[in-house]
Amino acid sequence: MARTAEIVRNTLETQISLTLDLDGTGVYDIDTGCGFLNHMLILFAKHGRFDLNVKCTGDTDVDYHHTAEDIGIALGDAFKKALGDKRGITRYADITLPMDEALILAAVDVSGRAHLTYAVTMPTEKVGDFDTELAKEFWLGFIRAADITLHVRMLSGENSHHIIEGIFKAVSRVFAKAVAIDARYANEIPSTKGVL
Repeated sequence: MARTAEIVRNTLETQISLTLDLDGTGVYDIDTGCGFLNHMLILFAKHGRFDLNVKCTGDTDVDYHHTAEDIGIALGDAFKKALGDKRGITRYADITLPMDEALILAAVDVSGRAHLTYAVTMPTEKVGDFDTELAKEFWLGFIRAADITLHVRMLSGENSHHIIEGIFKAVSRVFAKAVAIDARYANEIPSTKGVL
């Protein structure tokens, strides 16, 4: 069964089309209107081996807030749709990932409950023209739409670019592990409730 999703999300602030294949090879085509966010989503696709296409037209003449948040929502919607009833997934995963001087801990529970713990301190307010606070807004949009629990903690870091890059790589890898099919439980939903 294909674990794919196609999302179209149009608001007065952004117009987004997105496709996702959870069982891909890391093929991507990304155009968000924000170079830094493009780079982060490319890393997300490549390191998670998710096939990901994202096209976004947004009110970037104001700033990148709506673009980052709404793409996070669309990607979360895609994960939720592609996972279906979550039958056979591993569900839990964690990673500690180094990115030069930055060290990032990420842990996930594909739980059906939206929660984000984001213990990250950015040394600067911007990376290029991207407001560093928007990284958190992206993940908030994502977890709320995907109904998952995500913990991200910066253990060390001095460079905002490396910190955000480390977060995207870590979350990508941890999601790849959590949504992987565990052959021992391929026909089971990983919950005593029988539903996630």
